[in-house]
Amino acid sequence: MIPDDPAFILRLARDERDLRAAQRLRYKVFVEELGGDGALVDHDARLECDAFDPYFDHLLLIDPRRDPATLDDVVGVYRLLPSDRVTKVGGYYSESEFDLAPLTGSGRRLLELGRSCVDADYRGGTAMFHLWNALAEYVLERGIEILFGAASFHGTDTAALAQPLSYLYHNHLAPEGLRVRARPAHRQEMNLIAPSALDRRLAMVGTPALIKAYLRLGGFVGDGAWIDAAFNTTDVFLVMDTVRMSTRHLDFYTRKRARA
Repeated sequence: MIPDDPAFILRLARDERDLRAAQRLRYKVFVEELGGDGALVDHDARLECDAFDPYFDHLLLIDPRRDPATLDDVVGVYRLLPSDRVTKVGGYYSESEFDLAPLTGSGRRLLELGRSCVDADYRGGTAMFHLWNALAEYVLERGIEILFGAASFHGTDTAALAQPLSYLYHNHLAPEGLRVRARPAHRQEMNLIAPSALDRRLAMVGTPALIKAYLRLGGFVGDGAWIDAAFNTTDVFLVMDTVRMSTRHLDFYTRKRARA
């Protein structure tokens, strides 16, 4: 059941408690719901962690009606890494799965997005809208030109994902200058079904809401998916160039800039 829309608080994580609250929500979604795992996942404390966390900004959606002492007040998260910070990290998180050379060699301001999730009780309401609003502010303040990151389909059965993967490949493949490619080790071709055999309805039903949201806003996918057995996901690469954004989304950003 979706609760009444509270006066959400949106801000970046400020301290270790905030980070642990974000990791608690990620554990609930990625580990408990989706069956993921990882070398640094803390099952005893119910925290989904990795070595990149200390270097990223963590955008939090907070329900002030929940007790912060329980770490359950954070009901939505986005993990953000601007390109001017990447040398401190030693690379982007998604670089282990995808060759980012078309983006990193562009000389443009980049922002890597990841670990996006919303508490199950808040899905279908305005939570994701609020996160996107805050993300737009973050992008405008820092002059970000390209947003990118990996997004996941649940499961690794590519036969079951043939319709959505093929639909993305045939209809939303990034232009060559933005066309990041999956690395060979766990690469899965996306061109599994010919365009004439595609069923758009089945493809859309099988595509996660977050991926569909990026596509509606003018996003593209890279060439090839990545099979992540540890997280029980099939990952695709999403990229959005603010110059190429859909008119609808560009108008949204322009309105925000005018109010700034």
